[in-house]
Amino acid sequence: MPDALRILHIDTDLVAIDKPAGLLVHPSLLDAHEERTALQLLQHQLDERLFPLHRLDKATSGVMLFARNAQAAREWGKAFESGVVRKQYLALVRGWPAESGEIDYALARDPELPSAGQQRVPAITRFRRLQCFEWPFRVDKGAHPSSRYALVQVEPLSGRRHQIRRHFKHISHPLVGDTTHGKSAHNRAVAAWLGVQRLWLHAASVELPNGLRVEAPCGPEWAPLLVRT
Repeated sequence: MPDALRILHIDTDLVAIDKPAGLLVHPSLLDAHEERTALQLLQHQLDERLFPLHRLDKATSGVMLFARNAQAAREWGKAFESGVVRKQYLALVRGWPAESGEIDYALARDPELPSAGQQRVPAITRFRRLQCFEWPFRVDKGAHPSSRYALVQVEPLSGRRHQIRRHFKHISHPLVGDTTHGKSAHNRAVAAWLGVQRLWLHAASVELPNGLRVEAPCGPEWAPLLVRT
């Protein structure tokens, strides 16, 4: 993984990068052994202090925004928290979900802890199915000689941790490559079929209320999923 991060946008207040999959945004107790983070690399690259404005899981790729000063961090941090920032993702999920839908399902606040007894917080995710796939392999001695997957465009209307991953698990269409909320047999089968092992979740764009829209193109591993049939 290169030390120089790809900068998608930079102005006096903000900088956006295309975060590679497998890179932490900032130091975390959940991954305490990991020393390389997007924050550390980008601060070194620009030689200035930066402030992450939102979260992306380590395994997720795509648009990540940082503020370049404390005032911008306060102002844009409030915008992200209030839900006025629009974020769109691409995801590969198990099965064929509906052509479009809205998942309105409250989630336990901390996905790292058992859900029982936890406070639940409102969470809404919209999605649109872009492409269906039926690949010629059987998973885990299943009854069918082929397996179905779908590429979906996802817009979370709230910003809960692991929201997209947990919501698609809730509707029985877990994300492929999700080692926490997904299905290991399907993760292995798709990794063998596509020749890539990763969480198939990509932050494709972030749109701020001032009209700024930042997009991150998918990596080459997504090419087989983006071809229209």
